[in-house]
Amino acid sequence: METIDIIAVIYLGWNLLTFGIVGIDKLKAKKNLFRISELALFLSAFLLGAVGVTCGMLVFHHKVSKANFRFLIPLFLIINLTGLYFGMKYLFM
Repeated sequence: METIDIIAVIYLGWNLLTFGIVGIDKLKAKKNLFRISELALFLSAFLLGAVGVTCGMLVFHHKVSKANFRFLIPLFLIINLTGLYFGMKYLFM
């Protein structure tokens, strides 16, 4: 397996995990259980999980009305994708 394939699998796995975290938090919100902190959601999005968190927000309709999520998650998505682009460009030049 090549380096690019390993990076892609790790990135996909991490974003599936962040997608699941949003879904779990939505389920916990519905059942009035102990919730996942907003800081944990923001941190997971910032650490290359913004695609998963964004998809989770859209699929589960979770945190979409909160202004800080509507602003920060797309910002993290732009930062993530820009960092990935330049990181891959630098790594595979």
